Amino acid sequence: MSSAASGPAGDWDDLATLFRGLVQDAGASGGMLFLLPPGEPVLQLAMLYGSPWGIAAPWSRIRMEESIPAAEAARERRLVWVGSSEEMALNYPRLALVVPDHTVAASPIIVGDAVLGTVCLLWPSSHSTHLRREESEVLDTFCRQAGLVLQRGAKSGDPLLPGIRPVLLEPVRLRTPDRAEALAAYDFAVRLPGAVSLDLEGRITFLNDTAADLLGAPAVDLLDACPWERLQWLGDPTFEDRFRDTVISRRPTHFTARRSPDLRLSFQLYPDDTGVSVHIVPFRTASSAGTEQPVRSLAEPPEATTIYHLMHLAASLTETVRVEDVADKVGDQLLPAFGAAGLALMTADDGRLRVVGHQGYSAAFMARFDGESLAAGSPPARALTSHRPLFFTSFAEFKRAYPDAVRYGDRDAWAFLPLLICGRPVGILVLSYDQARHFPPTERNLLVSVAGLIAQALDRARLYDAKDNLARTLQNGLLPHRLPDVPGLRTAARYLPAGHGMDVGGDFYDLIRCGPASAAAAIGDVQGHNVQAAALMGQLRTAVHTQAMAGMRPDELLARTNQVMYDFDSGLFASCLYVHLDLAGGSARLATAGHLPPLLRHPDRRTEILELPAGPLLGVTADAEYSTVEIPLPPGTTIALYTDGLVEVPGADINRAIVSLADRFARARDDDLEALIDTLLHHGLRSVPRTDDIAMLLIHTAT
Repeated sequence: MSSAASGPAGDWDDLATLFRGLVQDAGASGGMLFLLPPGEPVLQLAMLYGSPWGIAAPWSRIRMEESIPAAEAARERRLVWVGSSEEMALNYPRLALVVPDHTVAASPIIVGDAVLGTVCLLWPSSHSTHLRREESEVLDTFCRQAGLVLQRGAKSGDPLLPGIRPVLLEPVRLRTPDRAEALAAYDFAVRLPGAVSLDLEGRITFLNDTAADLLGAPAVDLLDACPWERLQWLGDPTFEDRFRDTVISRRPTHFTARRSPDLRLSFQLYPDDTGVSVHIVPFRTASSAGTEQPVRSLAEPPEATTIYHLMHLAASLTETVRVEDVADKVGDQLLPAFGAAGLALMTADDGRLRVVGHQGYSAAFMARFDGESLAAGSPPARALTSHRPLFFTSFAEFKRAYPDAVRYGDRDAWAFLPLLICGRPVGILVLSYDQARHFPPTERNLLVSVAGLIAQALDRARLYDAKDNLARTLQNGLLPHRLPDVPGLRTAARYLPAGHGMDVGGDFYDLIRCGPASAAAAIGDVQGHNVQAAALMGQLRTAVHTQAMAGMRPDELLARTNQVMYDFDSGLFASCLYVHLDLAGGSARLATAGHLPPLLRHPDRRTEILELPAGPLLGVTADAEYSTVEIPLPPGTTIALYTDGLVEVPGADINRAIVSLADRFARARDDDLEALIDTLLHHGLRSVPRTDDIAMLLIHTAT
């Protein structure tokens, strides 16, 4: 069990046994087990099988809204199958950068109504494009049994919570060789020219004398080390790149490298789920000047790994939209990928630093830096104003440069990286480490490059947030700040903006008090998702409100409003549903302009979908006609009005979604209207994140 993980050791052991058995029974090349801690919408990698931690590190934290099979399986509560490299590249481009030639299955672990985690299995692309029945069955069995283990810990008050690093499971050999077989295998390896064995992290676990001679270093210096870290002539990232590729793809590969001007070595790599066997064969060539490989400092980190992490972060940042998204993505990627213990991301606004995200620090500690002046001369302010990064390899060095420096816990190394775009300061990224760190030149250059990527993403996100906030302010200003009090009615309303993108829409609702014993309600949706749609929505709502106060019949009101909409000549159309409530007479009159049917729940909770004569959308033709339908409205009746964002999902039948919503409306036992509207919204949003705005209005006639 990871030292940073928590929960009963016996439960971790049971979970590890189940997970290892799943990977082996499914014949997968690797697997990842994610847990979803209570109250946090982030899947955390808890167990890893068949892959090195260095490759899996960027996936240690996956947010529920991400376009990743693990998150999609948890979010949609279903098995997600990716059966080809083409499907992978099309639907999950960021994952395709890492595992381009794989098939993937992701299945949620669900107990009752709660999603507790997700398990992912990977197979090489040689696997069938369909998930086999027996593979699906072992996945189902694992999810059921793992759910019981996780539920057991939760009920005991000591749930299983993953640590910073996952539990790395060693593959279990199907059969242990006897002594004679082991000796025969050893003799074979010794006789074989240039035999080397690497574990999944690339460390040498065995090499014979011939291999040591060919590599040009004593075996004692190479054991338990990665070849590219000890051999200067392997400074080119080819070896590490090919090693990583063969571990991921589970396919043999080969390459050549020049050890000296007249000696080249051929490397043949053969992988399985325990590591990689390497066969080295020499062949000599004529000496030629300038052919030696560049020499790299042994203290520098592997170039292939750093390039891999940089590529992964760059791909991740392309998916970010808001400043909050950038902060989350940077924290989730950089901490595990580069071994940092803490991270702070700040922007520069009006001469002050503003903390927009942090991990590995307490909120109280970060609060002291929020709002700090750039003229304060602190390390982050100094790095930002000087446009130069600051690196401190130990707390002693930090203290010498800044005697008033504040230390968080046992942090012992820091990197202060200014975020600049064409010399313009955007913010500052601070990384801290639990141990002293040298920061060799290659790593410093990499961190500066990362800072450049983050600066671009952060600046783009700030611009988006500014525009979006302006549009949201406009839209919210056009909606009613509060519903009027109408004797004999109880009401509740909600407006939920779309989840992603600058989708400022034209959804609106209104409640109008028309007289001592009458009122009107309207709901509608202007076509489009932009500021123009929001502005037109405000004009449309004003037109409906004004004409409702004049006491027009529903059909007449919609006809007049349609003429107004048509005269705007905006090129946009709108749906609208209008309801006039006669509280004294106990009736309601309704008319619709292409809007979704309202739901009517009778006092006995019997619920029906009111199918009204569908008039044309507003703004389509100048002379549109509409029909009024009158219904009884006894005390205890509830009407639900809503826009299509609540029931429309691409590829799904909207009529079935409306029937499902009506069924939930009928079964809801909430007497409080605020609780009832939340219940209905939760029902509509439970499947997938919506891409459209939602407006909803509940009207209940008091008994």
